Amino acid sequence: MLDEPRSGRLASWGNALLAGLVSPDEAAHRIADDDAVHRVEGLPGEASPVGLTLALGRLRTLGAVGLRVALPVAGHPLGLSGPPEFNARALEAEEAVLAVGAGLGLVPEIYEAGPEGGSGPDVHVEVVWNCLPVREGPPADVPSLGEAERELAEALREATEALSTLDVAGSGPVAQAALEAYRARAEAGRQVLAPGYPPRAVRVLELAQRVGALIDIARQAGGDGEHGGAVSASEIAARAEALRPVERTARRAQVAAYNAAVEERERRG
Repeated sequence: MLDEPRSGRLASWGNALLAGLVSPDEAAHRIADDDAVHRVEGLPGEASPVGLTLALGRLRTLGAVGLRVALPVAGHPLGLSGPPEFNARALEAEEAVLAVGAGLGLVPEIYEAGPEGGSGPDVHVEVVWNCLPVREGPPADVPSLGEAERELAEALREATEALSTLDVAGSGPVAQAALEAYRARAEAGRQVLAPGYPPRAVRVLELAQRVGALIDIARQAGGDGEHGGAVSASEIAARAEALRPVERTARRAQVAAYNAAVEERERRG
């Protein structure tokens, strides 16, 4: 959870485009970010995959008034509304975007090419968003921003307590790298949401990402058998069980933040 999901970028900047706050080219550029290219396949009226600029325009003509995020995992269909075929694809990818008003959803497939173990500019990443029918209806288990913020305050305390049981300074380079990566991103002042989102959504998303970073660090430190954070297999399992509801809270908050623009528009009528 250190990095924002691609579905979050698509929904965030797609919503800004639908609201007329950014240009199609800027939205497409922000969504792609460091990926080489994004295409949308299966869009009604298109016989072959199309680029993001055309796809977002076509979704608008098909009735889309906003984009929502789903971040489902096994046993938790967070943000989904059916049908089962779409839910299964989204669960496999662990993310999806739902086009409100168009009855369509987008699920990403990631294709990477480059040297084994490579990263950054060494890896060529292409993303194909598969467009499928979805059921219009309330998304599963998505809290309001207020609920998410209250839940996150408790989740942050629990994640911090879990970390305090570890000797993070002696838990090895993986945990340290994760901590430094989070700090670097936090200090970069990056724009976590596109224009048009309420300040509370930005605050909730930043806090959810912080909680996610702590969870990642706790897991990496706890599973390193060569450093000071090493614990027994049973203790690792117990810690994973303890962190599961914290992670669930962070994912719910992420979805609430990304969906806030749509919820705000619906409240205003």
